[in-house]
Amino acid sequence: MTQHPEWFTTLPDGSIAYAENPPKKYQDIYPINFDNDPEGIRAEVLRIVRHWIAQGVKIFRVDNPHTKPLQFWEWLIATVNAEDPDVVFLAEAFTRPSPLQALAYSGFQQSYSYFTWRNTKPELEEFLRWISDDTADFMRPNLFVNTPDILTEYLQYGGRPAYKIRAAIAATGGASYGVYAGYELFENVARPGSEENIDNEKYEYKDRDWARAEAEGRSLAPYLTMLNRARREHPALGQLRNLRIHWSDDDAILVYSKHLDGAFTPNGRPDTIIVVANVDPHSVRETTVYLDLEAIGLQKGDTFGVKDLVTGQRWTWTDADYVRLDAFTEPVHILAVEPQKGR
Repeated sequence: MTQHPEWFTTLPDGSIAYAENPPKKYQDIYPINFDNDPEGIRAEVLRIVRHWIAQGVKIFRVDNPHTKPLQFWEWLIATVNAEDPDVVFLAEAFTRPSPLQALAYSGFQQSYSYFTWRNTKPELEEFLRWISDDTADFMRPNLFVNTPDILTEYLQYGGRPAYKIRAAIAATGGASYGVYAGYELFENVARPGSEENIDNEKYEYKDRDWARAEAEGRSLAPYLTMLNRARREHPALGQLRNLRIHWSDDDAILVYSKHLDGAFTPNGRPDTIIVVANVDPHSVRETTVYLDLEAIGLQKGDTFGVKDLVTGQRWTWTDADYVRLDAFTEPVHILAVEPQKGR
């Protein structure tokens, strides 16, 4: 700021304009004005990025990139990836769909999304269709369950069930997901009048006793471990375009599947996951779910075995199945379709 005051915006009173992403204000951040000395700014940003790559950094989370010129990101990402194709840029942009998609077009390999604010069954169905179909060719969404300054009412008031539901859908609905520290401990106290954790790590250092919380049964870490194990063992969960929405008779029971043909799996066998989630964290739901079996490589009327990766229970399913999901115990089935004889 001292050496290059022209890189910033000076207000009429002589102060430097701080960053804003309405309705939020960031009075400790001074954004660069890309209209002034664009070549000099490009050279300096590239120098800084190269410095961190040399230290071993391969992932760059870019804060609010939609408030910067798209041409800049297109140039920077292309330049960096030409030198090191393993470097990933994540667009941390909670913005309208059009600029979010434009950032993906400009080269960002991953993008934040509106997953955090999609909580009801219709909202989630629409969102999952959008990321797996409408934008799948150019946008790779990262489904974050929380951030330091995003603590939605769903998490504030949904208790442990809400945390399980959000984690399960994030881990299975997209191809990549994120969890910010403290989620495992169900930290749900908001700063008054806002959607952010009170006294979060933007304001103070957090010393969390992870081991004690897990020993006392107050940690979601074992659940997250189960989700990550499922993602490692089931290649269908690593894909984006293979998601299909199925029907249930209940307005809070979300049903979707991910299927991968054996030609695309390491062991040559089909891999299929069916997720049935009670998205109301305050209820017990009983209903019938209806599956499009052809979408998961089976034929109408087939019966098949499923194993719940959450509880280890096994059942025989067909295209219409009864479910009962108690949000206060296990609100989500994550069902692995077991190999069929003769298939």
